[in-house]
Amino acid sequence: MVSEPLIRVTGLRKTFGNHRVLDGLDLDVRAGEAVAVLGANGAGKTTLLKVLATLTRPTRGTATVAGHDCAKDPELVRREIGLVAHSPYVYEDLTAAENLTFWATLAGLRPSAAERTGALATVELERAAGERVRTFSAGMKRRLSLARFVLARPRVLLLDEPFTGLDQRAKKWLEEHLASFKAGGGAIVMTSHSFGRELAVAGRIAILAGGAIALDTPRGALSAADVHRLYALHAEDAS
Repeated sequence: MVSEPLIRVTGLRKTFGNHRVLDGLDLDVRAGEAVAVLGANGAGKTTLLKVLATLTRPTRGTATVAGHDCAKDPELVRREIGLVAHSPYVYEDLTAAENLTFWATLAGLRPSAAERTGALATVELERAAGERVRTFSAGMKRRLSLARFVLARPRVLLLDEPFTGLDQRAKKWLEEHLASFKAGGGAIVMTSHSFGRELAVAGRIAILAGGAIALDTPRGALSAADVHRLYALHAEDAS
């Protein structure tokens, strides 16, 4: 018996005024899958993530995470997801440890001191735990935002340009962590307008154009050149 997808998006439409960003988008992601959603700037990639993260409501259609409707049951959905947005959204005047504690409280988590320390150690920030975030580099802030999902252990990860702003060491760590997360039965949706490390993690490539998924194909043996060709065929011709 095939299990239901952890993420299911059906007929999703999102408009802002007279501007239609998403138009009949369909996407399923099962446990153990990672999908890279590729598209040009303004294609609607971030909007898709915001709908799944319950940050914006769809105009029409449905989106569910672990069987919970993103519009009707946002609190239940938020317990299942880890969101890493393009901006790290950290509090500059708090320390790294205080940021993690504050976020855990908002998320309804009660991690032990050892668990908080372990999350910071995982992203190699344990030595900076007591430092104000305003002193951090952009890459350190990005790693701090990643410590949130290390602590929360969600079933679904939503990642907006996840490798942006990370140095090579942090990129390697994230790539390995996402591979482990996927192998453990998690589902991943990550967006990108480039063709970088996201492709190494993803088992599927979905090209977003014209407000919908123009192509959804296994990554398989596709080379970077193949992906570029498919992107030009399905995305650029739709623009």
